[in-house]
Parts: sequence; C-alpha cells; structure tokens
Amino acid sequence: MITHVGVVGAGTMGVGVSQAFAAGGLRVTLVDVAESILDNARARIGLDARMATMFGGPAPDEVVDRIAFTTDLAALSTAGFVVENVTENPAVKAGVYRDLDALCKPACLFGVNTSAIPITRIAGHTNRPDRVIGTHFMNPAQLKPMVEVIRAFHTSKETVDATVGLLAAIGKETAVVNDSPGFVTNRVAMLTVNEAICLLEEGVAPAAEIDRLFVRCFNHRMGPLATADLIGLDTVLYSLDVLLDNFNDPKFRPAQLLRRYVDAGLLGRKSGRGFFTYTDTPAGVLA
Repeated sequence: MITHVGVVGAGTMGVGVSQAFAAGGLRVTLVDVAESILDNARARIGLDARMATMFGGPAPDEVVDRIAFTTDLAALSTAGFVVENVTENPAVKAGVYRDLDALCKPACLFGVNTSAIPITRIAGHTNRPDRVIGTHFMNPAQLKPMVEVIRAFHTSKETVDATVGLLAAIGKETAVVNDSPGFVTNRVAMLTVNEAICLLEEGVAPAAEIDRLFVRCFNHRMGPLATADLIGLDTVLYSLDVLLDNFNDPKFRPAQLLRRYVDAGLLGRKSGRGFFTYTDTPAGVLA
C-alpha cells in the first residue's frame, strides 16, 4: 500500500498535485530547486486548502502538515510513488528521471505529468520502464475530478492497477489510454487553442468574443483562450512544439502570436497577463 507520495516541481501543477494527495490523507514530499519557490508553494496550498473547507475539505493545517517541503531530491528515497511536474522540456525531464531512478527504491512507481511528451520516451531514461506511467493531471489538479492515465509501451498491468487504485483513494476518476504524443486530451485541446489564437491573430474576433462563443454556444466552462492562460502559454507552446516534432504535421504549427506572447513574458494567469489580464496571481508562483 502506498502511503508516501513524492512530487517533483512546486509550480502550479506541483502545488495542486501535492494538495490533492495530502487532502486525501497521504504523506507528501514536495521537492523543488529553491526555498523561495517552496515558500510560495506552502502559502498557496494553505490558501487553497482554506477555501476547500467551504466545500467539505479537511482542515488547512492538516493538509499542509502532511507535506514536507524540501530542495533535497534524496528525500524521495522512501516514496512509493513519485509524480514529476517539471517544465515541459524533454531534456530537463530526462535529467530528473535519471536522478530519480538512482535515488528512489526499486519498487517506486514514477508518474509522468506532462502535457504532450510520450511516456515511453521518458521511461527510456530509467531502468524501470515497467514502473513508469503517465499521470496527466489537469489544472487545478486539486479540484479536477479526473486524471488521464497513460499506459506506455513497457508499463506493467501491476503499475496501471496500482496507479488507478492510488488515484481512486484520493477521489479521482481515471481514464486509461495508450501512449501517443498529447494523449487524448491535449492532442485535441491544443489544436483548438491554437486555432483560437490564429483567429485572434487574424482579427476575426477579439479574445473575449472568441471565448464567449465557446461558453455560450457549446456550454464550455471557459473558452479556449482563457484555458490557454490557465495552462500557461509557455506550456501550450512547448506542447504544440512536441506534437509538431512527433507527428511532423503542419496542423500543429504554433501560431506566431503565441510565440510572441511567450517571448514577451505574457504567460497567462501565472504572469498576470496573457490573452486576458489577471489581478489575483500569487507573486512568484511558477508552472
């Protein structure tokens, strides 16, 4: 039985994933490279946990007290499951998995939280490909009811069953899919987001009207441009680049406006401005 979960990366996704597991009663170790990032993560989790009490969530102190915040990756040596949430960059992820493979106990399972990178490719950087699985949490991870679970080429049935069981224990539904760049969700969603950005760039409609059409006509909870801001425009760009590289299909070519926004540091909610402007972004919170 898994009782200790490690989380690598204390940005937006890592914060949500840590809170989800801690609120579910598990001991969590959250690792990042700087104390300042961890301080921001601790503050954000405390704030979000207080808000969750209005909907029946556990006491905020209980949630935060279940999480150890550290810059020492070796603190994950006793974890039974590790979820990695670092930047959507294959080279960076490869280095993290080589380190994790050397530090974690042999039975530990690795959950890859990526928007588009094939899980089989990441598993190839370890000596335990049968114990590597995709765990695609959606943002905000602590609130979304479902996780897309990706079975890589070598992922064992035991790993799939253990992952589904662990997520069920914290109240998450799962859909298990086979490995493919972008999986099911982002292979479709990134195309929609990119086309919406193209429409904006071409002057077909302003951002608010593009999103209003999706909300009012299709009953979406938010439009594609607000969704991109929530994901992070840098992550959207990385994901499209991965899809373009893997499929060699020009339909995945990122809009030039997206590249300009990322170059300008307009990354969405986490930077305070993307296709819309935000005033509630916690300082220093990174994806």
